[in-house]
Amino acid sequence: MKLHQATSEIFIPDGQSVDKALSRTTHLAIAAHHDDLEIMAAAPILDCFQQEGKWYSAVVVTDGRGSPRNGLYEKYNDEEMRLVRFKEQRKAAIVGEYGSLFMLDFSSKETKSSSTNPVDDMLAILEATKPQFVYTHNLADKHDTHIATTLKVISAIRRMPKSERPEKLFGCEVWRNLDWMVDSDKVPFDLSQQENLQSALLGVFDSQITGGKRYDLASMARRRANATYFESHGVDVLTGISFGLDMTSLIQNDELEPAAFIQTYINHFMQDVMDRLQRVK
Repeated sequence: MKLHQATSEIFIPDGQSVDKALSRTTHLAIAAHHDDLEIMAAAPILDCFQQEGKWYSAVVVTDGRGSPRNGLYEKYNDEEMRLVRFKEQRKAAIVGEYGSLFMLDFSSKETKSSSTNPVDDMLAILEATKPQFVYTHNLADKHDTHIATTLKVISAIRRMPKSERPEKLFGCEVWRNLDWMVDSDKVPFDLSQQENLQSALLGVFDSQITGGKRYDLASMARRRANATYFESHGVDVLTGISFGLDMTSLIQNDELEPAAFIQTYINHFMQDVMDRLQRVK
C-alpha cells in the first residue's frame, strides 16, 4: 500500500503480513491524534479484544508534533515529541491487540486544509480493510482538526461504490461529549467491562499525562458519569458508557450536507429543552 507521506507507518502488532492483517478487519477507527483512538473508540477495542473473527484496526491522521509538553517532556522539540507519540501509540496497539495501526503523519495544517492527500490515504485503507463499522469524531466536536478529520472520512467513504461502503459510521466523544443529545438519538456503547484494560490503554500515553493532561482519569470519569446520568429515574445498570452519534446517513446519501445533518440533532436538543419548559411551567 502506497501512502502519501514517506514517514507514514503501518504497524502490525502480531506480526502478520500486511495484507492478511488488513483483510481481517471488522472495526476501523480513524482519529486525528494519538490517544484519540483510546479515548473515543474504547468500545470497538473491547468488542474485538480476544474475540475470534473480530479485529480492530486504527488510523491516526496527524503527526503529534504540536502536542503540549511539560515535566519530563518539557524540553523535547517537535520531532522528539513526534517519535514519543508514535512509540506510545504502538504500545497502545500492542496492549489492545489491534489488528493493524496506521500513522499517516500529516500535519494538522494539511489535515485542516483542502488537501485531498489524507482522503486518498483513508480511501486506500478503507478499500484494503473493508470494515463493517467505522468510528471517528462526532460533528459537534469543538476541535477543528477533529472536525476536519471527520469530513475527510466522510469524503473518503463517499468515493467508494455504495455496495462496498461500511455498514455503520459512528461519531464519538473526545473534545465535547454527547450528553447534550436527546437520549433517543444517542448510541450508548457499554464500557462496564475490563476497566483495567481501558485504563491501561489510556495510561501508556505518558507524554500527555505527565505533560499535564489527565486524559486517563477524565476519560474513565466521563464513562462513569455517562452511565450514572443516562437515566434519571432508575438505578445504574451499566457502570461505564461512551455515547456515539450514528452518522450512517451521511455515507448512504451523498447529497446530505454534514452541517444540515448535525443541525437536525441540535434542533432535537433545542426542542426537548423547550418542550420541558412548557410542560412544567
